[in-house]
Amino acid sequence: MNPSITAWSSQLTSISGEQTFKTEFTILQLLIVIVALVGLAGNAVVIWLLGFRMRRNTFSVYILNLAGADFLLLCCYIMDALERLIWDFSLIKFIPKFFITVSIFAYISGLSFLSAISTERCMSVLWPIWYRCHRHRHWSAGMCALLWALSLLLSILEGNYCGFLVGTRHYFWCPVLDFITMAWLILLFVLLSGSSLALMTRLLCGSLQVLPTRLYVTILLTVLFFLLCGLPFGIYWFLVIWFQYFDALVPHVLVAVLLSCVNSCANPIIYFFVGSFGQRWWKQRHALRLVLQRALQDTPEMDEHGENLPGETMAMSESLVS
Repeated sequence: MNPSITAWSSQLTSISGEQTFKTEFTILQLLIVIVALVGLAGNAVVIWLLGFRMRRNTFSVYILNLAGADFLLLCCYIMDALERLIWDFSLIKFIPKFFITVSIFAYISGLSFLSAISTERCMSVLWPIWYRCHRHRHWSAGMCALLWALSLLLSILEGNYCGFLVGTRHYFWCPVLDFITMAWLILLFVLLSGSSLALMTRLLCGSLQVLPTRLYVTILLTVLFFLLCGLPFGIYWFLVIWFQYFDALVPHVLVAVLLSCVNSCANPIIYFFVGSFGQRWWKQRHALRLVLQRALQDTPEMDEHGENLPGETMAMSESLVS
């Protein structure tokens, strides 16, 4: 075989593979932007309703903060995707590494709030008397403030010593902070998985019959979507930190980011789907507010005849105002 023909064929194959990778890269970035924009709209509606249009109860405070963390994370994903697209086509890089620290902060915060929701719900089901007697009225707000502060501290230290904020990597403190951050994420994942498993076990195999409420379904679906779509981004981050195989993982980075966008986008859809299931709230005034309020309802809806109870049951779910 002629060596020149072989070299020419190899060059064509390389160019074709590069063109395919560039096309897939562009398509994934555009999908990230589209999904993130949808998620921004959904989380903005949740923030507006829970923040200004509804009375907040025990779990709606966590949902409000979770929506805020998802909104911030989606903003970072959009900015990063636009920066990559513009940099790819015009060779102009204008987005600083500061957004990496912000995205880390938003991801840790979101996982923290989700773990707090599942853990507190598990405690209220397994030890209801102890929970009602020992829980402070402003526990949810205080816990959210503490989780925000802890996530901000970890992300700032990570960004400062690992080169995302100041541009220089500290070769001693960066691995230490990586270990602390990953240990915290693993702890949150264990709490999230254990409390969700306990809730499902109590619901399906408990000695006493427990009627599933819409809050049960909302929490379990939110946790399920995180395990399917939000967890791969954390796993990717773990592999990059500990094994430093960034170049080998580049083709999978955008897939993990896209799945994380889907997770943040799915949360508002879950709330409105669970709240509107089996009802016709779109015919009523303030339909979105009623649907979201119903998704966080923690009282059974069925009487002894199996029919829906009147709307007063939703008001009962707001009696525990944090």
